[in-house]
Amino acid sequence: MFVTDRGQHHYKVMPFELRNAGATYQRLVNKLFESLIRWTMEVYVDDMIVKNMLDAEHGQDLRKTLDILRTFDVKLNPKKCVFGV
Repeated sequence: MFVTDRGQHHYKVMPFELRNAGATYQRLVNKLFESLIRWTMEVYVDDMIVKNMLDAEHGQDLRKTLDILRTFDVKLNPKKCVFGV
């Protein structure tokens, strides 16, 4: 976030030259998904994996993940998303 004479502004994309971007991202996803991590989700450096042993429940878990992303206005890059693997 930064403040100008026109008000407060928030980045939608991390700006270049951001220090500790990897650590910042990791803290963000750990906080957003703390209730799902280790149960139905794994978060790695730049990957998020939604997992479930049962196909019937996997859709529900994926929906929870997408709802959290939508709630906090986090965008995914569709070119880097893979579903159904």
